Amino acid sequence: MSLITFVFLMGAMLGLIAVAANPSPYFAAFGLVGAAGMGCGVLIFFGGSFLSLILFLIYLGGMLVVFAYSAALAAEPYPESWGSLPVTLFALGYCMVVGMLMGYLCAGWYEGAWTPLEESADFHVLRGDIGGVGMIYGLGGGMLLVGAWVLLLTLFVVLELTRGLSRGTLRAV
Repeated sequence: MSLITFVFLMGAMLGLIAVAANPSPYFAAFGLVGAAGMGCGVLIFFGGSFLSLILFLIYLGGMLVVFAYSAALAAEPYPESWGSLPVTLFALGYCMVVGMLMGYLCAGWYEGAWTPLEESADFHVLRGDIGGVGMIYGLGGGMLLVGAWVLLLTLFVVLELTRGLSRGTLRAV
């Protein structure tokens, strides 16, 4: 089980490196979706199957909007791909930095810390993510409303920043 968790964590890290190394939104969006999928896979192994499903669906919906805006604004005829020299050099540099940080920070870690929730005790009345769903709408309702307000405000800020000459993304037409 810890090997699968390690594979998911490395996949998430490689997806984030693909996002950071690529300046083109076309290829970086695919890396971001892969990193989100791998991160939700880690959540599944730690007992959060419902939470990971909801996060993945919400994240893919948000990524669809962000990809549509960035693809409309960055209309370059020949975008940089993953095989080009600058992107490959950036990706190798980021991999070296992540490797050095991992060697420095992971001195006291061991694989026993990656035990999933269902394997930590013999008997559970509820799964780990079901109790959290009730807390979101119960005690965390105020924070849920604040989060929704912040997302709505962020949407309006992004729309205002990308408006251009009062015609939005249609300014090239």
